[in-house]
Amino acid sequence: MSIFGTRAARAAVVVLAAGSLALTGCSSNNGGGKGGSEPKGHSKEDAAKQAAAVSFGDAKASTGPAAEVPGAKPGGTINVYQTDDFSHLDPAQTYVSDGRALGRLLHRGLTQYQEDDNGKLTVVGDIATDSGKTTDGGKTWTYTLKSGVKDQNGTEITSADVRHTIERLYAPFVTDGPVYLQNWLSGEGTTYRKALPDGPYKGKHLPDTVLATPDPKTVVFKFKEPQADLPQALAMVGYSIVPQKADTKEKYDTAPSSLGPYKIAEFKPGKSMKLVKNPHWDPKTDSVRHQYVDGFNITFNMDDESQTKAILADRGEAQNAIQLTGTVATTQVRNVISNPEAKKRTIAGYQPYVWQLNFNLDRMKDKKVRDAIALAMPNANVFQPDGGAYGGEIATGLIAPTVPGFEKDYDPFGKLKKPLGDIEKAKKLIKEAGAEGKKVVYAYANTPKRQQQAVVIENALTKIGLDVQKKEIDGATWYEQVGKVNNGLDLYMTGWGQDWPSMSTVIPPLFDGTQLQDGSSVYSHINDPKVNAEIARIKKITDPAEAQKAWTALHHDIVERINPAAPLYFTKSLQIQGSNVGGARYSHEMSVIDITRLYLKK
Repeated sequence: MSIFGTRAARAAVVVLAAGSLALTGCSSNNGGGKGGSEPKGHSKEDAAKQAAAVSFGDAKASTGPAAEVPGAKPGGTINVYQTDDFSHLDPAQTYVSDGRALGRLLHRGLTQYQEDDNGKLTVVGDIATDSGKTTDGGKTWTYTLKSGVKDQNGTEITSADVRHTIERLYAPFVTDGPVYLQNWLSGEGTTYRKALPDGPYKGKHLPDTVLATPDPKTVVFKFKEPQADLPQALAMVGYSIVPQKADTKEKYDTAPSSLGPYKIAEFKPGKSMKLVKNPHWDPKTDSVRHQYVDGFNITFNMDDESQTKAILADRGEAQNAIQLTGTVATTQVRNVISNPEAKKRTIAGYQPYVWQLNFNLDRMKDKKVRDAIALAMPNANVFQPDGGAYGGEIATGLIAPTVPGFEKDYDPFGKLKKPLGDIEKAKKLIKEAGAEGKKVVYAYANTPKRQQQAVVIENALTKIGLDVQKKEIDGATWYEQVGKVNNGLDLYMTGWGQDWPSMSTVIPPLFDGTQLQDGSSVYSHINDPKVNAEIARIKKITDPAEAQKAWTALHHDIVERINPAAPLYFTKSLQIQGSNVGGARYSHEMSVIDITRLYLKK
């Protein structure tokens, strides 16, 4: 998934977010300066919690209403400050962290995550009665739909809507969402589209031997290989329900039909969005979400600096404000952490994202040049504009600390010893490659953090003898533009985090060349036969420990033999809320504030 500006886990995320744009910087390594200890949630132990395996909930755990948030009161409107507009509103196209966060209010899928106060995650049924049932080791999965789940028009959801949701993922206009389910049902890589090239729009459907809906309440998935992770995959916002009667194809991306507790009442692209209560959402069908406030007013074009200053001042409407995917600005970290009252209004946690500088392997063919750039990167400076030590830490590889199998001592580019980069060694490689004066097109997003990071990265590239051609790109459409196969770029940052705790949601989405197409997350355009074959082999390993060992070995091979991307930094989050906002906590599943449980104190 990616994070805002990053694409997670495109995971991601997340990230990610991940889940979106990643950030920049230079200044002191600690970012926050003096005046406060590391906030709760930023230790390696906290990261390890996010790497823990999830549990699976039965019908009781999946039955609403959700447990009440202590002290919660109804009424009022929460103000949400956002840097950029959402790149997509159609859930099938949503894979970055800001869209994922918004999706928690608007969209519902077959499953979802339930999180306790300790961050423990359980997959439960969302519109389904439980997390799923399988009787043959994961080849066949059956879901029964709850009664009373309706969209914002009052239309009850049936298995026909679920089938339509899955089949429209094959349509040519859907390019930016996850592809796990499509690959599992219809073939690896981009070949899945051949199974239903027009989606369901010309009367054709996936065969019942793959996807069956024997009655209005039953959905059956049938796979050739066991897919034990299906419940986690279905919890992704990318697989949320699109009601058949409400589907407007491409136009759905600007006006989706909500199944969640809130719906879009007003949307001014690039300016603002207003959410109000969805009267057809029934809390009895939902064991996770709440509908405490009357709505959310979302304002775009507020960078982290503006967000932080307004919420820190805590005056007027800012008392009711939150950061959705934004974080405390680097310049304001000391002011927040050293102020006891303000620090009480913060939440913090590890994020699953790895920010990396991708090499377009179609254009950057010399590995010596790629290695030189990776060595030259001043990692310790790059993450400073992203909150300093409160927003990130040096990345030594392409696997985050929140992923099972993370190796804290794996450091092929020597970043722990030389966090500001090894310019001399990099210059030597550039000379050996005969690349002095080589022109490289370096793209970055037009957000303040990215612009600051661009200065840091350009300086390092210039120092080792490269001729940097900078290209600024709109942050709101960052992933759409760098995700094009013929993007005309050499270097560009992305952030990726796992879609669930497994390397299988990091390595295949990023490095499986058979997935390469416009909109895919194979940002480096890697298409190595050995890597592709090994990914296919490991996917068939059913023993988790054996699979993790194989993924780790493949990670080493990708980084050391190919080097498709220079690791920059692992991300953390520090967010601040207004004093009148109640119920705020860090979500280990979303890697940002848990927006499903917020209320206003007065």
